[in-house]
Amino acid sequence: MATKIRLQRHGKKGKPFYYVVVADARAPRDGRFIERLGSYNPNTNPATIVLNFDKALDWMDKGAQPTDTVRTLLSDKGVLYMKHLNGGVKKGALTAEQAEAKFNEWVQSKEDKALGKKENFNQTKDAAKKAALAAEAKKKEERAAAIAAKNTPPAEEVAEEVASEEAASEETSENAE
Repeated sequence: MATKIRLQRHGKKGKPFYYVVVADARAPRDGRFIERLGSYNPNTNPATIVLNFDKALDWMDKGAQPTDTVRTLLSDKGVLYMKHLNGGVKKGALTAEQAEAKFNEWVQSKEDKALGKKENFNQTKDAAKKAALAAEAKKKEERAAAIAAKNTPPAEEVAEEVASEEAASEETSENAE
């Protein structure tokens, strides 16, 4: 029987999530399946992939063919790399310990990359936030200056008012004498 590892769609319209299943190639997309290997939720950021590594590797070794999307998911989780390393062990090119060490090294480098991306994302997010706050503060100062300029009379009017007040005070002082 030809088996495929593929996605089975669930969820509501516009908000799908998928089960990763092993099914007969002739079965309908959302129909009967042999075994459920995990789930994939593309709605989260980053996408959530939950996969039973050992079962997926076992089915790949048995000859189940993944679809293109599932191949990407399995590659992301390292199932395809482990299958490749196990093929090398069977041929005698390397030992099981060497294969395990290579796989662990690959997992560590993948985690480091993900951590670096996360830190870079957080730094750019913080920088953007600081830039937005600085721009907002500048805009606030400009508005305050515009309001202050609007509320204070022009310098000519102030000079005329001062001159008229001085003249009025001189007249009152002359009248007082």
